[in-house]
Amino acid sequence: MQSLQERNPKRVDIVILILLSIVLLIIGLTLPILTVRKLWDSNTYSILTGVQNLWHEKYYVLAVVIFTFSIIFPIAKLISLSAVWFIRLKDEQRKTLVLYMEIFGKWSMLDVFVTAIMIVWVKLGALASAKAENGIYFFAASVLLTMILSSLQSSLVKRD
Repeated sequence: MQSLQERNPKRVDIVILILLSIVLLIIGLTLPILTVRKLWDSNTYSILTGVQNLWHEKYYVLAVVIFTFSIIFPIAKLISLSAVWFIRLKDEQRKTLVLYMEIFGKWSMLDVFVTAIMIVWVKLGALASAKAENGIYFFAASVLLTMILSSLQSSLVKRD
């Protein structure tokens, strides 16, 4: 029983991509993703502050959905990617973990989608404007990198 890293010792790109994804996710969760301006008011939200705001405004279902798909899933996927790469697992365990990552990982882009919808929705109103901030790009980059990592690991697992 070997880790995927032990089976592919020359693939340092995987480790670099895992580390880069973690850094981008942390930045993406904490930097502002959206600024909404009304006539007399302006609010800037990160994913974390957005979830807190939704909860305090009693939009519990939306807060839980965004918390789950934009915070829990990406973190769980990065933990799973790291486990698949570094931990010695049985082949069946590794294949199962990779399968779940492929299924659930796609839902991590939900937050990017919700932000895009909010921007379009607010722009349709005459009294408000919305602007995407840098955090959404870091978050999207992290999610895309984890999707690439998942695909790379999946091909390595299937090859073995």
